[in-house]
Amino acid sequence: MGERQKEIYARKLKPEPDEVSKDSSVHQVLHEKGAPDPEEDIDMWAGIRSDWRVVKQTFALQEVPRQALVIGMAGVLPYLATSLTTLGLSWDINHAAPDGTGYIFSGPSAEFLLNIIEPIQIGYGAVIISFLGAIHWGLEWAKYGGEVGYRRYAIGVVAPAVAWPTLLLPIEYALIAQFSAFSFLYYADARSVVHGWSPSWYSTYRFVLTFFVGGSIVLSLIGRGQIADKLSRLPKPMDRRQKLKEVQAQAAAEEELYMRQKAAEAEEEEEDEDEEEDDEDEGSEEDKE
Repeated sequence: MGERQKEIYARKLKPEPDEVSKDSSVHQVLHEKGAPDPEEDIDMWAGIRSDWRVVKQTFALQEVPRQALVIGMAGVLPYLATSLTTLGLSWDINHAAPDGTGYIFSGPSAEFLLNIIEPIQIGYGAVIISFLGAIHWGLEWAKYGGEVGYRRYAIGVVAPAVAWPTLLLPIEYALIAQFSAFSFLYYADARSVVHGWSPSWYSTYRFVLTFFVGGSIVLSLIGRGQIADKLSRLPKPMDRRQKLKEVQAQAAAEEELYMRQKAAEAEEEEEDEDEEEDDEDEGSEEDKE
């Protein structure tokens, strides 16, 4: 148990019998204790402005250290870039089906590039998830909030154990699995802040980063959903492995054929040289006679 938890558990509620009345429970739910009923708010935009202020304060990240904010947002950019690229290539594939060509790439070219971009996004996502889990190991070693033990170490173990097997899944399932992993890690990070195991600003920081990553995954899923029936077949890791084997076998066959041709040419050259030597020998014998 962390030091902050022990401090919270050690607090005792002070009895205040004078404030207890038959209406006190109702007042505590609706408005401040002992205050008269507020007048009805006729400003329809007040709630929207209040929500907007909350959103601005959340995304301002004023309490977050600048170095962590800069590096964290920079780490989100590659993930967002791969999602936007997936969306653009899906747009081209979708329009190349009826028109024969997309706005930038042809259908086959866009599909080829898509098959390169998507594994990059999944691999990068696995790296991020593993890194987020490893942060808890660092906090445990630094004894931030006290020594928690196996519960904090478990987060760092579960994160990569969930992240890396997603590379073996089809793209859609891999993206959904990583979305779930990011959401679980955000929940774990938020709870660690409540327990005092992480800095107070960490939950807000993680919410903003998870917001951008989750939005990127949604964009990728939208792009894939628009072209699911237009791709030749959804590529899987086993398909890529089989394709690599076929390419290697073809290269080996071509190399063997090339070596055989070289050997045949060498034999023909030797035979020609032998025939020329025989002709020269016969000519020299005739000259002697």
